[in-house]
Amino acid sequence: MLARNARHLAIPAKARNERNPVTPSDQSLHEAMDYFADHCATLHGNDGSGTLYGKGLYPKPPDLRLLETQKLSDGELYWIIENGVRFTGMPGFGGVHRLHDSWKLVLFIRHLPQLTAEERVEMERYNRKGPWKAKEDPEE
Repeated sequence: MLARNARHLAIPAKARNERNPVTPSDQSLHEAMDYFADHCATLHGNDGSGTLYGKGLYPKPPDLRLLETQKLSDGELYWIIENGVRFTGMPGFGGVHRLHDSWKLVLFIRHLPQLTAEERVEMERYNRKGPWKAKEDPEE
């Protein structure tokens, strides 16, 4: 509870009120799904429920499918993606990717509670691979 309150206070009021400029579409959702699988799923899991790596962190990354995360505004989610959360394993990705990638991720986080089994399987193709995997599959 303390951590959630601290996070809430850290997000500027102006950011909380921002609206997502990315129009939901199959393409924007698919792009975000690919990005999430490659950059976020290591700790958050393809379905947003977390991984063993994430569970080893303190504090643990939140289950992105649950109401506690889903009730955050689009602006709050965007701000967290861009700036990270201090004293946690959540880095800021601002400046790392194209302007609308974080907004697309917000769309995908909203989609996580409805993620299908087929989408999870598709995401596995985009998950970050370790160096041992590259040796097994040289085409990657």
